[in-house]
Amino acid sequence: MYIEVFILAALLLFGMNYTGKISANRFVADNEVYFRKLKESDWDFYVKARYGDQANSDFLFNNRIKKGLLAIVIMLCFFISNLTYVTVLFSILGGYLVFRMDYSSLKKYYKRHLTEIDSMLPHYLKSLEILIQHYTVPVALGKSIDDAPSIFKEGLQELINQINAGDDTINPYMDFAKTYPVRDSMRMMRLLYRLSLGRQEHKQEQLLTFSKTISNLQQKARELKYKNRLEKMEGKTMKMLITTGLGVMVLLVFAVLQLMNM
Repeated sequence: MYIEVFILAALLLFGMNYTGKISANRFVADNEVYFRKLKESDWDFYVKARYGDQANSDFLFNNRIKKGLLAIVIMLCFFISNLTYVTVLFSILGGYLVFRMDYSSLKKYYKRHLTEIDSMLPHYLKSLEILIQHYTVPVALGKSIDDAPSIFKEGLQELINQINAGDDTINPYMDFAKTYPVRDSMRMMRLLYRLSLGRQEHKQEQLLTFSKTISNLQQKARELKYKNRLEKMEGKTMKMLITTGLGVMVLLVFAVLQLMNM
């Protein structure tokens, strides 16, 4: 009975969606203001880290919303002959878990490539140092965009736009750091902001301090990268030893049983 009701409800929903009576896209668009409150603060960063700056994070977020809503509808159809507060709540919880799946997947990707992504910002700032020797920080930022890692290009353009609009506070730099929350991003952008405030006669001294700090951060990133590699190698070695040991034990047990049966 439950299966027949579920199939009938599913076919009805499919037909209404196909004929345009209901539309998931229109529903999401009409309620976008409310759905945006569910958006994680680091969602855009994780999307760019995974797919690059060409990816449309809003489009992917809307897809997450539609998948979550679809999961809720499917579960409600399944419970349609026995709808209670508990089953409705269970359906909403299931839809929310489906909604969170893509975010969790991107977060896992970031953690797996943590050292690689974290090393991009100090490496970029180290290359920016050469331009800062000849230009002011805002001009150097503008000239560096073409050669910057793709993940940072959109944020750099927004940073430059804010500065050109007359915002000479630390806010544009902090906004960039919040958009790209890699390791030590706040510290690095504070250094860059202080360098932009320096007077010309003290520029070389400040640039030297900036260069040393960025070099230390690069070294720290390399050490962490090597440490993670070593831990992975040790983990693989341990798995190999455990597998080999278990295999030998199984063979010994098998051999003993064979001798006992003789």
